[in-house]
Amino acid sequence: MNLLEKIFKLKQNKTNVKTEVIGGLTTFVTFAYALLVIPNILKLSGMNLEGLKGNAANKISMATDPIVASAFASVCIAAAIGTLIMAFYANLPFVLAPGLGLVSFFTFNVCIKLNFSWQEGLAAVFISGILFVIITLTSIREKIIYSIPQNLKYAITAGIGLFVTIIGLKSGGIIVSNPSTLVAFGDFTNKAVLLSIIGLVIGVILMARNVTGAILISIILTTIIGIPMGVTNLTGMKIFSLPHIGNTFFAIDLKGLLTSNGHGILGAILTVLMVVITISLVDLFDTIGTLLGTAQNAGMVDESGEVTNLRKALTSDSVGTTIGALLGTTTLATVVESSSGIAQGARTGLSNVVVSLMLILSLFFSGLVGIVPQSASSQALVIVGILMMRAVTEIDFKDFSEAVPAFFTIVMMPFTYSIANGIAIGLIFYPICKIATGKGKEVNKIIYIFAILFILRFILMPD
Repeated sequence: MNLLEKIFKLKQNKTNVKTEVIGGLTTFVTFAYALLVIPNILKLSGMNLEGLKGNAANKISMATDPIVASAFASVCIAAAIGTLIMAFYANLPFVLAPGLGLVSFFTFNVCIKLNFSWQEGLAAVFISGILFVIITLTSIREKIIYSIPQNLKYAITAGIGLFVTIIGLKSGGIIVSNPSTLVAFGDFTNKAVLLSIIGLVIGVILMARNVTGAILISIILTTIIGIPMGVTNLTGMKIFSLPHIGNTFFAIDLKGLLTSNGHGILGAILTVLMVVITISLVDLFDTIGTLLGTAQNAGMVDESGEVTNLRKALTSDSVGTTIGALLGTTTLATVVESSSGIAQGARTGLSNVVVSLMLILSLFFSGLVGIVPQSASSQALVIVGILMMRAVTEIDFKDFSEAVPAFFTIVMMPFTYSIANGIAIGLIFYPICKIATGKGKEVNKIIYIFAILFILRFILMPD
């Protein structure tokens, strides 16, 4: 106990071992679904059995495809290493793992749309990681965060609240896509959707009664309730299995990245440059958004109002991305599911150690990871969304030049399904509104630079 206190400064951070363990377990259980989703998205980039395409490739599972199994191992190991770096170097409860948005961008934009192989795509991720290490060590990333106006920081917190809410509602089937109205209620007669609603009610009741570990308890209870309902599937469950490591490890192809698109060296360099910049921008503002949003909501800020150990957190993120690319997975980012553990009281890197241990155990118990259905974990994100929306009360909506960029930051995160897009639109409208009101000189020059970069990014490389 003395060692844990010395390493993680539990008393200083007003926490204890029990709270950190509960927080770590909550984050892991909330995030666990992604361990199965990510490899199946990555296989669409070409990480599947040679010669199989389309529906045949989509039906491949980790049991039959060694590359998909290796991708699962890569995700677990890279996330565990990155999360441990954040734990011991920054002493913060932010989990580093491949973000679903960046995984989707890697698969559908880099590999499918631009026709890079997944090995070449990993090389682009590796380059972006190196770039991030450089700009973090030169404090550029800190300056970017400090340049963001306070109202936009509050808007980022509230926007992420809506973003994680729509993820939770969608994953639970409570809302679905609709061609006429864009979104609509799901089928409430469906057992999985009904279980999501039951889980949400349980979670809300436990939170309202201030029960310790409310989110984790609600996930466990909902998973158990799902067994007789037939939603929690135990059929054919293989509890123990050896990890498959090797097919995606150190598979990056730097040479192919510069020579494979058939447009010559100059064309290849421009294409690669745009890919790297896009990956970097999305990761940068996904991470900034999650760090600012969750840290401010939990009071994890210093006297100046900035995130505690910010530079160390950013360094951990950039080093994690570089290591992740070498191990065979996409850009590591601070995952928004970290907010579920923080909502349960996690305040130090000790909760990250718990998450990392669970990630390593997952290599051998992938069957157990898949037991928790999305219907049982979806309510965690909705509850986190409720907690994060309190930040909207801090925004100055009386000043229209402040209200417009804040509003677009908030609404564009759920409406475009991207934290980075929401921040980008907010940063574009902020200088426009200030120039229109004669306050252009008050805007930090960094904001102008990013406004121009985001406009170019949306024009030259739309999602």
